[in-house]
Amino acid sequence: MRNTLKTIVLLATAALALAGQSHAEIRVVDVKGREVILDAPAKRVILNFYYEDFIAVVGPGAMDKVAALSLSTWKDWRPNQFEAYAKAIPGLPTIPDIGDTENGTFSVEKVIATRPDLVILSAWAFDSLGASVDQITSAGIPVVTLDYNSQTVEKHVQSTLVLGRVMGSEERAEKLAKQYEDAMHDIKRRIESAPPSNKKVYVELAQKGAQDVGNSYGKTMWGALVDELGGINIAKDQVENWGPLSPEYVLTQKPDLVFLAGSEWANKPLSVSVGFGASEELVRDRMKAYVERPGWSTLPAVQNGGVHAIYHGGSRTLSDFVYAEYIAKQLYPDAFKDVDPVADIRRYYDTWMPIKADGVFVLPYEASVK
Repeated sequence: MRNTLKTIVLLATAALALAGQSHAEIRVVDVKGREVILDAPAKRVILNFYYEDFIAVVGPGAMDKVAALSLSTWKDWRPNQFEAYAKAIPGLPTIPDIGDTENGTFSVEKVIATRPDLVILSAWAFDSLGASVDQITSAGIPVVTLDYNSQTVEKHVQSTLVLGRVMGSEERAEKLAKQYEDAMHDIKRRIESAPPSNKKVYVELAQKGAQDVGNSYGKTMWGALVDELGGINIAKDQVENWGPLSPEYVLTQKPDLVFLAGSEWANKPLSVSVGFGASEELVRDRMKAYVERPGWSTLPAVQNGGVHAIYHGGSRTLSDFVYAEYIAKQLYPDAFKDVDPVADIRRYYDTWMPIKADGVFVLPYEASVK
């Protein structure tokens, strides 16, 4: 893990030398193993996802380079976050929408008509579009894929360096990638020095309210992160990437820790509303309904103060090392007693983003964090 950034940089440098390209030409290998060639850093981009990571890597004026974006997966999934950025970046709400793959509105025709010099897709959107991607590339428009969803240090670092390269912001990208790698290395070092946790962990997407069972996570996102941290993910081998677990199964597994992944979704009035603009009082009130589910009073997580809210918008991002810290702090409290995830998330935004981390991003159901 520690040498991921160094290795990728060295490989990229070697590849460039072997290619014998002109100084202006940019060649990268994206997370799908595709070679992507640009004549120069992109100045007119279509952005499908990973909005905050794009802003962090590209830096001031990042959204001035976005000709169109997939709007609903930002504005509807993270409305308070979007509003915060709209205040900091006045032109943001006027950027054209090309639809998104999640609701089937992504328009290849709009993409081509926009005449971008680069399309940036998440790996899952690339997979969803299938042969439609060929229509874009056949029109002479390069497509590059990023993957923060896999929740691995390697994919995070590769995606960040690729993004920095195609956008001409290599220095910021390398600093961000190193920060991420160093933070995850520190977490790993602390875990390796601590006794095994052996705590069972249940993560649920707390989107529709306690009356509905939300997705849990197997091999990606929160599931991959829990595995990396040495927790016992009760969704592992039960769902592939994400999907709901039966209430009966959760009760039989008796999780020691429950993380309710919440956000400020539009039109989801019963969600655990973690995120920008959130209040501790409201978050805990929404969590209460989950804690009071039938049978949950018998769970070790409920009996021992192990139920937590965590910001779903923080997963699959360059800031997710902070949420890794928070989960690890619950798994290994002694090893992480000097780590303050709340301060770290504020520091990340102060350093890299044009907005402040104003809100609630992690919160225990009980009044005090272990």
